[in-house]
Amino acid sequence: MSGGDIDIQQAGARALDDAPGDALDNPAGTAPGGVPGKASGDASADRARPEPAAAAAALRKEELHASVSSPLLDTMNFLNEITLRYPEAISFAPGRPYDGFFDNEQIFTHIRRFLDHLAAQGGTPQDVRTAVFQYGPTAGQIRDVLADSLRVDEGIDVPPESIVVTVGAQEGMLLVLRALLGGPDDVLLVSSPCYVGITGAARVLDVAVTAVEEREGGVSCDDVEAAILAERARGRRPRAFYVVPDHANPSGNTMDLKSRHALLDLAARHDVLILEDTPYRLVSPGTPLPTLKALDRERRVVHLGSFSKTLFPGARVGFVIADQPVVDADGREGGLLADELAKIKSMVTVNTSSLSQAVVAGALLASDGRLSVLNAEAAEYYGRAMRAVLAGLDRSIPADRRAALGVRWNRPTGGFFLRMQVPFRADNAALARSAQDFGVIWTPMSYFYPQGGGEHAIRLSTSYLTAAEIEEGTARLARFIEAESAASR
Repeated sequence: MSGGDIDIQQAGARALDDAPGDALDNPAGTAPGGVPGKASGDASADRARPEPAAAAAALRKEELHASVSSPLLDTMNFLNEITLRYPEAISFAPGRPYDGFFDNEQIFTHIRRFLDHLAAQGGTPQDVRTAVFQYGPTAGQIRDVLADSLRVDEGIDVPPESIVVTVGAQEGMLLVLRALLGGPDDVLLVSSPCYVGITGAARVLDVAVTAVEEREGGVSCDDVEAAILAERARGRRPRAFYVVPDHANPSGNTMDLKSRHALLDLAARHDVLILEDTPYRLVSPGTPLPTLKALDRERRVVHLGSFSKTLFPGARVGFVIADQPVVDADGREGGLLADELAKIKSMVTVNTSSLSQAVVAGALLASDGRLSVLNAEAAEYYGRAMRAVLAGLDRSIPADRRAALGVRWNRPTGGFFLRMQVPFRADNAALARSAQDFGVIWTPMSYFYPQGGGEHAIRLSTSYLTAAEIEEGTARLARFIEAESAASR
């Protein structure tokens, strides 16, 4: 229910409360005790009188799935509430693309291009119409276009049948976790801090999660190996390790090439899979390092992709590359992991929107599959935005002052996020003070630590603001940090 609906209902209730008794018992134009134009003794008046409303069936929260009571699932709601309550505040919270790159006509252009592509491939008018108006294949109807794009743009050479087109990367996470972690002793390893989408999906599915703490420069393969050995010593089976190698959300860290090779070697030695999530690499300036999937020679990597940042979030299209062979109890190959994901998807979302797939495919066809070229301008913009935030912080909190305060931040070269350490507890209460008294919003880093941590750190998103907003926002943030630091001494 929107706020407007609530106001209207409350106004109606107040009007009834304030009305005199006669007005309630005998509305204008109604005969006493009846409906308009009917005497009170008319039998039809009694029939027209509504029955008393039955009491609503109350559900006990403790009888619902435990995930609905998890603080993890409330974190984004609190951020949204703060943003709505203080609309004039400058927000470094939303990790969303900049609106200035969107044009309504793009959608129609992309759909038309895809329809023309289907016709050029030999599709009849009926085939083309069915492709956008009807239910499509569960695994997706643009897999060939995606496979071509991945090959030319990312050096990932996989067959179309190894790809499942999903409702955003979030559905991909849900499908992969449900397929891979089925036993009571299976466990998912995640870097910590970690994107809440994967840990939230694990919570909904009752999947056990073990956090591997990131160091200042990112995740360490030695730490991942230690976590694998520790879980096995406990009698559990580490099934997969989730990681965002490029400009991670929320830390902003990027894994270097040596570490990428080391992680693949580690996965092979210990027979675990890597869940690679890559939303930010093609909206960052410069030439990105190869994905883990592009380096994968033993099919150890399940690759999660999304078009929310590279095209637009409203499309809600992502994909999973799951080219791992699946064998039966006798060792006979029975298809790919992608086939199993499609079975689960058929019971979750049936298929990904055909119209949304058409928009994505049209955009890829227009750029010859090179999202990197299509996003060159956006990547430069986001790079400038990141540099502007870093420069604004440097001006507002000079080196000597931040050393005295105990404030520091990392310096990502791309992506949407950076992490700042502060000398006070950066919790929801501090965020509320920041929004109310200083007009600036950020995200507590503690949201992103699945097993605790991050209480003295904040995440800043750099993607959604103009240069002027960044300049003013960093100045406001500095004033908040000075005041909060003084109050916490």
